[in-house]
Amino acid sequence: MPVGSSSSVAKITPRTPEEQQSGSQSDYTQFLSVVAKSPALITGYSKLLKAAGYYKGKITDKYTPALQNAFTRAEEDRLSISAVRPIGRDEFLQETVSLGGDGTGGPTTVTNVTKYKPEAARQLVDSIIKDTLGRKATAAEIKKYSAMLKGIEGKAASTTTYGKGANQTQTTMAGLNEQQYLVDQISGTDEGKANQVLGFYETFMNALGGGR
Repeated sequence: MPVGSSSSVAKITPRTPEEQQSGSQSDYTQFLSVVAKSPALITGYSKLLKAAGYYKGKITDKYTPALQNAFTRAEEDRLSISAVRPIGRDEFLQETVSLGGDGTGGPTTVTNVTKYKPEAARQLVDSIIKDTLGRKATAAEIKKYSAMLKGIEGKAASTTTYGKGANQTQTTMAGLNEQQYLVDQISGTDEGKANQVLGFYETFMNALGGGR
């Protein structure tokens, strides 16, 4: 989940008795710190914890005390099982859902959104401009296409659905391909159409395995 950033809510994460005794940060606390900084992860886990029966609140992208308590209850149950059968956190929650943890019998769907930081967006736009037009991107093009990239984040999000029952399945649906979207937008300009004659566009599409 191919994240964004949030406020410093990780500071409210309580320390476990083991941490208080050892003075070191546990793997569990590190895990919570990572989740607390990512609205996408918070949303995904709030759905998963709710489906497993640990979280009763609304689906949220904010790290709240209620969500913290749900994580804690789930971790306690996972550790009790791990004592005799080691199991990861995600696997434990998915298994709990498959056994009907939420009592609804319905599937759980988690949405994963990829957010491009300005530098990553600039590099992607510049790379596509070079491959489709044969030159470097201008500052105006970087601004224009970076804005487009941000605008399609929702459409480009992938969704993973976790089934229920003994024969649980995990199905991931890919969203809009951001790279292909920008290729289509740039190649559709007058300059892009002209450069197709020179072979830049076809060469790039062939490299992507989508030659026409």
